Amino acid sequence: MNNVTYAVSQDLNVPLQIKIESLEGEKPLLKASTRLLNPQLTQLESNMIPNSNMQVSVQVIDVERDRNLTLPVLTPYIPFKGNRKWDHWVTLPIQTCQLTPACHLQIILWEYNGSRRVPFYKMSTSLFNIDDYQLKRGYEFIKFQYDDPNTADSVQDDEIYNNLNKYYLGEFNRVEWLDKLTLQELENAKLKRKWPRGTFVLNIAFPIYEFPIVYTELQSSQTQLNIPCLDNFERTNDVDTRVKIEPNMKISLGDKYSSTLKFYDPDQYNYDPIEEKYRRLERASLHSDLDKQIKPTIKKRDYLKRIIEYPPGRELTAHEKGSIWKYRYYLMNNKKALTKLLQSTNMTEESERAEALELMDTWSEIDIDDAIELLGPSFKSISVRSYAVNRLKKASDQELELYLLQLVQALCFENISNLADTSNSEFTIVDDITASQSQRFIHSVQTVRDPDNSVLETENSDNTKKPEDQGPIVISPLAEFLIKRALNNLRLGNFFYWYLKSEFKDKPCLKQIMDSFWSRLESHNRGVLEQQVGLINLLHQCCVTIKTLKDSTAKKTELLNDLLSTKVRHYLKGKSIPLPLDPDVNVVDVVSEKSKVFKSSLSPLMITFTTESNSTYQLMYKVGDDLRQDQFAIQIIRLMDELLKNENVDLKLTPYKTLAAGPQEGAIQFVPNETMATILGQYQGVLPYLRRNHADPNAELGVQDWVMDNFVKSCAGYCVITYILGVGDRHLDNLLITTNGHFFHADFGYILGQDPKPFPPLMKLPPQIIEAFGGAESSNYNKFRSYCFVAYSILRRNAGLILNLFELMKSSDIPDIRIDPDGAILKVKERFNLDISEEEATEYFQTLINDSVNALMPIVIDHLHNLAQYWRA
Repeated sequence: MNNVTYAVSQDLNVPLQIKIESLEGEKPLLKASTRLLNPQLTQLESNMIPNSNMQVSVQVIDVERDRNLTLPVLTPYIPFKGNRKWDHWVTLPIQTCQLTPACHLQIILWEYNGSRRVPFYKMSTSLFNIDDYQLKRGYEFIKFQYDDPNTADSVQDDEIYNNLNKYYLGEFNRVEWLDKLTLQELENAKLKRKWPRGTFVLNIAFPIYEFPIVYTELQSSQTQLNIPCLDNFERTNDVDTRVKIEPNMKISLGDKYSSTLKFYDPDQYNYDPIEEKYRRLERASLHSDLDKQIKPTIKKRDYLKRIIEYPPGRELTAHEKGSIWKYRYYLMNNKKALTKLLQSTNMTEESERAEALELMDTWSEIDIDDAIELLGPSFKSISVRSYAVNRLKKASDQELELYLLQLVQALCFENISNLADTSNSEFTIVDDITASQSQRFIHSVQTVRDPDNSVLETENSDNTKKPEDQGPIVISPLAEFLIKRALNNLRLGNFFYWYLKSEFKDKPCLKQIMDSFWSRLESHNRGVLEQQVGLINLLHQCCVTIKTLKDSTAKKTELLNDLLSTKVRHYLKGKSIPLPLDPDVNVVDVVSEKSKVFKSSLSPLMITFTTESNSTYQLMYKVGDDLRQDQFAIQIIRLMDELLKNENVDLKLTPYKTLAAGPQEGAIQFVPNETMATILGQYQGVLPYLRRNHADPNAELGVQDWVMDNFVKSCAGYCVITYILGVGDRHLDNLLITTNGHFFHADFGYILGQDPKPFPPLMKLPPQIIEAFGGAESSNYNKFRSYCFVAYSILRRNAGLILNLFELMKSSDIPDIRIDPDGAILKVKERFNLDISEEEATEYFQTLINDSVNALMPIVIDHLHNLAQYWRA
């Protein structure tokens, strides 16, 4: 018998390394006609040049449990010349001994669209060979078609690749002089090979160890081998010999208070039929009359109170669910307890479901935040969701506007086929869309023409089918409610339309709702939206035209002025169009000489409009940037501002308006301001800047009191809010101040703790702000801290509403939520510190302020950022 030498994976306590070698292949380049019709496609380098720049990210995933085991690790940026070759070893933050056969390597090729990184192709490959459970060694060559996500596969039958791999694995005898010649010939043959256009081969390499590495499961050293069980046997001559258990055998557990002996129960997470039977017997309908008379003891009341005060999204234990169910009749007057009761109800059990729904109808009326929770992904019952919608009907239009963005996202949870207790009577069937209405809707989305009848933009109309081709449209209660409210209030309808328009291309579930809403619009309101679509498409076309111009900013501004004068002014002539960004503002003309192009890779436009009231309104329009995250952050800031004002606390916040007009474009209200970097550079401090605009020689700091009041309050408000939202990438260029002292933040590209800079502070509080207060011993600083404590306390009391709104955003395409929806909500919940008292929360925030003021790293980062900006300029 031959000896076999190998090592086991559990003994290999070294980080996993993967070498990203090179990428072979080219995709078809854009034709000249395609470039003219779709200029936005020219932003992708791979559409324009054969060897476009790319990066590769690698991470380990568990395919059985569908989870990420490591964070992605990127190759460095390498500008390619002749071919795409990285030749870079990537070290992943996981030990080889932690890998299992379910571990796969997820590889994503990234390219650039002019402003950000976008995925080119995503593939995965196993780390162990399936046939012998050996850790892969040597080279692997993965072949794929760039336009087909399911074609990635290892090259098995190619002679060149097989011979190269056999050589590196030592299967050929080494002859040094001959190897050099042969390897060079194989590499040349590889380079000369021309794959069909669109076919790619990614070359990667695994470490080559001296021995093969075989996967083995690690047996814990803590296993109690003397515990009688079926697995304790010895194998001798292929015959199972069971361990003999003596009748009087005793196992010493040590002292009953200090024993650490643990037994592993492999069925601890499995379905327990005995427990399920007990639950059914306990909740049987014959106990209902008895349960009506049960009253909890004082100790039990405290226990129930603690359960009811749990924040949204917390999973209840079986015992907690049993307690809520047992005292359900006692809790009927507690409006906060209804959501806990519904969490404790098994909706697949007819008797439980019927009783819970009957109780729901007689329960004390719940608040708006609880109604929003019932519209989340955890509640599938259409009866429960209908109940929540009935509660929402009592909200005013102004209040509904605050939650509209999340309610549009909640429509994606209403998958009719998956609702637990769907009945046809609970849905509205809409089949009154005529062919002419459908065609008019298609026209408004598909093409927009300027006055001289030239097509400015053509969007993809594949998703725009006639509703009669799709059959009757089935509308859920939430969708029907939102449509009716949007039809009755043009302002609400404006935002409802644009929220749907920015999402429905990525979410087909919203397409039917868009069709139903459009078909029921009055002709006047439909005409207003059509005019808005025309205006937005004109701005889009201007932005794209200017962005493709390879010239100076001055030349781009000159071209912008010409486009605004000839195209936009002509379109607005004789019209008064409500701005989609702010429908209370009607624009009648454009002021081209007061418009400009910002110096940036995306060339955003700052456009000045003349309004119906003969004033001006400025906005910034961008194409190539996803503004949905900024839109969401601003909406949450606006909501928090309203919550504070409801408690008579006005912190002079400036939640400027933001609207995503599509997945990669949108508008931002332009608020006249100066950045902190500019103020410190030109005025050497915030106080001189405020004195220049609103000086008061009699005031303590030489600034009028109301201006200093604005500054102190707004600083406190934004410090608390940006801390809760985990806003990152804070530097002196996105901290802004108006001439009236309003301090505010801009650019919410990083939220929920995401930050491109190392060691980001929990709260951005530059020392120059404390200096503008008059120092850390001044009365203004004491006011600032007091406002922070009050704001944090109020927002903690409303944490349930804010967390429920985040819960509804789980299905959104917002980048910092999409990467880890549950983790994003957990980060917000952690920053509320709901498990500590009011006094402890105040002490915590005081410590947070002190740490932010004394932090050195943010000052260093600001200096580095300013230096980078200087060299870039």
